[in-house]
Amino acid sequence: MKVLFAASECVPFVKTGGLADVVGALPKRLRDLGVDVRVMLPMYSAIEPKWREKMEHVLFFYVNLGWRRQYVGIEKLVYEGITFYFVDNEQYFGRNYIYGYGADEGERFAYFCRAVLESLPLIDFVPDVIHCNDWQTGLIPPMLDIQYRKLEQYKNVKTVFTIHNLKYQGLFQIDDIEEMVSLGELAYTADSLEFYGMCSFIKGGIVFADHITTVSPTYAQEIQTAYYGERLDGLLRARAGSLTGILNGIDTVEYDPETDPSIAVNYTADTFEKKAGDKIALQRQLGLHENVDAPIIAMVTRLNSQKGLDLVERVLAEIMSTGAQMVVLGMGESKYEDLFNWAQWKYAGQLSATFQMNHELSHRIYAGADMYLMPSMFEPCGLSQLISLRYGTLPIVRETGGLRDTVLSYNEYTGDGNGFTFLNYNAHDMLHVIERAVSIYHEKKDVWNMLARRAMQGSYGWDESAKKYLSLYEELIAAKPEKPARKKAAKAEEGEKKPAARKKAAKAEEGEKKPAARKKTAKAEEAPAEAAEKKPATRRAAKPKAEAGEAEKKPARRTRAKKAEPEN
Repeated sequence: MKVLFAASECVPFVKTGGLADVVGALPKRLRDLGVDVRVMLPMYSAIEPKWREKMEHVLFFYVNLGWRRQYVGIEKLVYEGITFYFVDNEQYFGRNYIYGYGADEGERFAYFCRAVLESLPLIDFVPDVIHCNDWQTGLIPPMLDIQYRKLEQYKNVKTVFTIHNLKYQGLFQIDDIEEMVSLGELAYTADSLEFYGMCSFIKGGIVFADHITTVSPTYAQEIQTAYYGERLDGLLRARAGSLTGILNGIDTVEYDPETDPSIAVNYTADTFEKKAGDKIALQRQLGLHENVDAPIIAMVTRLNSQKGLDLVERVLAEIMSTGAQMVVLGMGESKYEDLFNWAQWKYAGQLSATFQMNHELSHRIYAGADMYLMPSMFEPCGLSQLISLRYGTLPIVRETGGLRDTVLSYNEYTGDGNGFTFLNYNAHDMLHVIERAVSIYHEKKDVWNMLARRAMQGSYGWDESAKKYLSLYEELIAAKPEKPARKKAAKAEEGEKKPAARKKAAKAEEGEKKPAARKKTAKAEEAPAEAAEKKPATRRAAKPKAEAGEAEKKPARRTRAKKAEPEN
């Protein structure tokens, strides 16, 4: 079996979020299961020279993108047994950022999708399955179905589309995208790529892919509801039969406290007491008061509202009053950077904030902290809580998405659990759980150590999830060709968007269902006025039966009245 992963980022080459971790780790586990798996990425200028120097130039060619004829270079690198292909184009990827803003992003990733499909026969690797990830690769399934499917090399290629975060959808002007990709007018109807007057890349993946996956079972259910569905819940419900939630894992080799070269002191579940050495080293590095008895609450995260930082802002003073120390690492919205900048001045020696992407420091924080706070508004899967569990740092999370699937709140009566959770998106619910965790840390040290050791012994790798993906690929390859239920999906979406149209359609349908009523009305109109006057009850009964023809009946009655006047 041959599988190609198409993605916009991948560790260790380039990373902005959890997508990179998934694309870096899952292919290695699939390879161990006997799959010939390869990965294709954009060749960003952010990729370090140490990787560029090891790349081999394979070939180059040109693709048409509207009136543009663009260069495509294919570079190749084998890393840890996986072949990586890099799509090289300085105009689109030779920039000082990974993701930008505006219409230009649509052009960049429409080009990438085109380059992926055009390159397959040229690199002599036409896969059985193309595994697309997030909106940046969302045009690959529709391009394949509309423009490539009739070609011999592509006719049996299946597609899987993974939603890592439904909030980011890739919305661009229809005219701009069509000018570049030439999919035809029918591609931008409600049952295809059109989304509230825009072209939606992520909708292209959802509608045209042979199968859709999300990164946790709970998130797969959540996005079929209006609250989490980002206005695509109707479409996702329509495709529920082709939607699967498969939990992400982490690279258990990279994140291993026993061998991690980034941390001060290595330890295992059996030598958990050595973790205190990592705490002291972290406190010293970040300028916190060196106190092994003070619990450290950590957050390694993007600083945005999705991550529940407004809850933290609301009760920050109360959190600090528990005596816990707090460590924050991440970048994002300026209002949250300003908040934590102020907080580390206000609570000097008790709170530290570092605004950067620092991979090495993140390892030291996971090892040195006691608790990991993740109060997300929504969380498709989340990898940070898995990493913290691996390091014996107990998570405090809100029960949503993958957090609900991976963290079980400690039950003091049964002893079950591997962390602490709260359900409602409420600052004081979160504060109560933090206070409970701090209390157990101070007053029930044996319970705390038991929970931490249990957390370290859990299974957080990709082994089970990789088997589920392999089973999914095998089912797709064995299945007969089948068109996605686009019409059904469109009806579900249109039903939510146009209630007025629904009512009009219902009335029209009602009119069609009652031809007998219309015939009866017509006969009544043709009858002489005397007959009409003799049977008033019949005339009154006919009114509710023929609502659709009411407008036609009124002028008919006026005509009869005029004819009847000479007889009187």
